[in-house]
Parts: sequence; structure tokens; C-alpha cells
Amino acid sequence: MSVDIRIRDAVKKYGDNTVINGLSLDIREGEFFTLLGPSGCGKTTLLRMIAGFNSIEGGDFYFGDDRINDKDPAKRNIGMVFQNYAIFPNMTVRDNVAYGLRNRKVPKPQIQEEVDKFLRLMQIDQYSSRMPEHLSGGQQQRVALARALVIKPNVLLMDEPLSNLDAKLRLEMRTAIKQIQNSIGITTVYVTHDQEEAMAVSDRIAVMNGGVIQHIGRPRDLYQRPANLFVATFIGHTNIFDAELIVRNGTSVIRFHEGTEVMMENILPEEMHQQKIKVSIRPEEFIISTDMDSHGMSATVDDCVFLGLNTHYFVHLDDGTPAEVIMESEINREIPKGARIRLGVKTEKINAFTEDGNRNVVVGVRNDLEEVSG
Repeated sequence: MSVDIRIRDAVKKYGDNTVINGLSLDIREGEFFTLLGPSGCGKTTLLRMIAGFNSIEGGDFYFGDDRINDKDPAKRNIGMVFQNYAIFPNMTVRDNVAYGLRNRKVPKPQIQEEVDKFLRLMQIDQYSSRMPEHLSGGQQQRVALARALVIKPNVLLMDEPLSNLDAKLRLEMRTAIKQIQNSIGITTVYVTHDQEEAMAVSDRIAVMNGGVIQHIGRPRDLYQRPANLFVATFIGHTNIFDAELIVRNGTSVIRFHEGTEVMMENILPEEMHQQKIKVSIRPEEFIISTDMDSHGMSATVDDCVFLGLNTHYFVHLDDGTPAEVIMESEINREIPKGARIRLGVKTEKINAFTEDGNRNVVVGVRNDLEEVSG
């Protein structure tokens, strides 16, 4: 049976070095929750604290109403999948999957039934008698997943499970993992540094940096309305511009350094005053025009890359600022290198941040972290 996970004021220290300080987090029962961030941000450390593999220097960890701080890892009823598979090389696929059930002294007929069920679920039943050395990386990871789930854990923990697979297998396995998690409905905590992977599999994502959670939300929330500049630049690709927010006749206007102004109708009321800001414009949020009499930032095309559905343009503004623009490809037409263009923006989509980058000044930011801390 799945459980919710509650973490309150977690602290992790290595000697005098505090890597997590006062972190709180709620993970809902049955959801696929991902800890995402760059190397060294604390995501694996937090996962290992949940698993019981790392000591806890402060705070409280709960599975449902059960405080687990002092529980032995073997008694937390978790399933764990690692990036290096960690399956036993001297056992067949069937014996690997059955290992946890045998340790729990489950009757042999029940072991047979449960192992068969999960071999079919993972689509590896045809390999049941094979040794791991005769399996592909993706097949080995399916064995590791079956072994983790067959014991019916309350929580499934996954630490960079796809990082050792090639690109094609990663795509295949992330789809399989999400489908399996949906069918079983187990609370899953997934660690990755791969933003695309996180977006593809997660119900919600916590973006971490320096041991601190920056933003918790659905993939759409993080991409469309990031809470701060770090999240904006870590999730997907974006162009960052220095600009100024001014208020004219009760309307907010963004003035870019090269002189272009755009009206913004979705600035938070409390932020409607003159201030320096950082503006995030994702490549697909530009509108290219070859009509130099149209409104927008003047730019010159430096290069273009055709990628089928979309064409990526690399340009520089008249003040020298580089930018990347993505447009849907057109039949037998692309804008040549050296061409002069105007760049309009889809103002309803772009984001603006305080000069220090600490918060988004645009209406619509949803951050579940505020519910936890509040």
C-alpha cells in the first residue's frame, strides 16, 4: 500500500559542512515525484535520507503517520532502483526478481505467482532463465525494477536509473517506468539531473539548488511560470535580457536596453513600480518578422539549423546581445545568414524577475513549496 511522505525541517551535515538545512517537503500518496537539480544540489542526499542510507542530523521524516527517522532501512518497506542496476550477476532473471520475497520467507507458490506477474508486467518473462550478462542495459533495468516492486513496497525510490543507458533506451525506459508507475499507483521518488526526463515522467517536480528547494510544481508550472531565475534557466532553454520595468499611465511597460518597449498586462500589482529586471524569453516565445518596419527588437541572423519540425535561428541584437529563436519550419523557406529581422515577443508567455533573480514578478506563479512552508 502506498503512503504519503512528509519531511519537516530536515538537516544533513557532513562534519562541519551543512548540505541540507531546514528542508520541508510533502509528497502525495501515489504520485510520481522527482527531485531535479544539478550535480551536488542535494537531491541524492535527500533520497538516501528517505531510504535510511544517510544519517539525519535534524528534522522529521514520515511515511504516513509513521516517523521513520530511526527505522532500519530494511524495515521501511521501500523498493530501490539504482543507476548501476545492482542486480546479482550469479543469479538468473527469475532468481533476481524472487530474491526479496525469499528473504521475507514468502511461501514458494506465492513467490512463483508474484514473480511471474512482475516478469510479465516488465515484459521480460521470455528472459526469465537468462543470466544478467546476456541482457541489454534496458532489460537489466527492467529486472531491477521488477525486483524492487515485487515485494510490494510502500515507496519506490529511484536514483538516476537511466543515466547509464544510451539515448534511445532512455526514451524507451522512461516511458515504461511511467506506465508501470501509473498501473501500480505506488508513491515514487525519482532523482535525476536530466530536465527533459523529469518533465516526461513526473506528476510534480522539486527543483533543488545548493540544498534548497527552489520551486515545486507540475512540469507545466515550472516551465511556463518559474518561481525564480534559477528555475527559468535550469528548466528548458531561455534567453535572459537586462531590462527596466516602468509604469506609464497605469500600464506596465518593459524597456529593453536596446530601446524596444513592450506592454505587459500581467505584472503583479505590488511589483508595478519602476525597477531593473531580468526578462526570460524562451526561443519559441519570439516572433520573427523580415519586415523592418514592424515593431520589435532589431537583430541580425548569424546562423540557422533545420531540425525538421522546427528551425533554430541564432541571432544577435543591434547592441550585440546574442539570442536563440525557434520557429516552425516552412516549406522551402528559411531566413538566410546575415538577414536583418525584427523580433517581437509573445508577452503573455514571457517571464520577468527582480534584478537579483529571486522572484518572478509576473502573475500566475504556482509554487507548492509555499503550502509546505506556510
